[in-house]
Amino acid sequence: MLSTLLRVRPVRTWIVLVALVVAVATTIVVLAPKALAFPPDVPSKSQVQSELNALRVATEGSMTGYSRDQFPHWHTVSGTCDTREMVLKRDGTNVTVGSNCYPTSGSWFSYYDGVTRTSASEISIDHIVPLAEAWRSGASSWTISRREAFANDLDGPQLIAVTTEINSSKGDRDPSAWKPPRTSTYCGYSKFWIHTKYRWGLTLQSAEKSALQTMLNTCSY
Repeated sequence: MLSTLLRVRPVRTWIVLVALVVAVATTIVVLAPKALAFPPDVPSKSQVQSELNALRVATEGSMTGYSRDQFPHWHTVSGTCDTREMVLKRDGTNVTVGSNCYPTSGSWFSYYDGVTRTSASEISIDHIVPLAEAWRSGASSWTISRREAFANDLDGPQLIAVTTEINSSKGDRDPSAWKPPRTSTYCGYSKFWIHTKYRWGLTLQSAEKSALQTMLNTCSY
C-alpha cells in the first residue's frame, strides 16, 4: 500500500504542476496587450537626442514652386501593391486584400487619436514630416527622384496609417504648431519626426526644435 501511494503522489504532483503551467500560460495570453504596428527604424531616445542636437536650425524656406506633384507618391512597390497599400497592410490588424492589393477587410488603430476604423477608406497615410514642410526645410533643392524616394519612404518612420480626420487636422504643420491629441504619443511622434529629418538632411526652426525637445523629454527610453 505504501509503495502504491508513493507512486501515485508524484503522478498527481505532476498533474497539478502541468495544470498550473497551463493556467498561467492561458492567463498570459489573455492579458497580453495587442502590439501596435509602428513605422520601422525608430531609434532609442539617446540616439534621437543626438540627432536632434545635430540638426541644423535655419529660417524656414518659402513655398514658391511647391506642389504635391513635386513629390511623386504612392508608386508601385511590389506586384500590384503601391506604397499606401503596403502601409495599410503593415499598420492594420487581420488585413485581407483583393487582387489589386487594396484592403477588403481589417481594422486600423490610429496612433494619433486612439480611434479604430474598420474601413480602409477612412484611413489616410500620414507623412510624418509633411511634404510641404520638407519643401520648406530643404527639399525644394532636391532632384525629383530624391523627393519621390522621400514621399514613398518605407524604410524609416516617415509613413503611418491614421484616421483621415486627424491627418487633415495636422495639415503641413510642424510640432510647434500641431501635436497629436494623445499626449502618450509625444515620445513616439518626436522620434519619428526627428529621425526622419535627420535621415534626409532637412533643417528645422528654433520653435520646432524646442517643441520636439519637450516631446522627446517624455520618453523613458
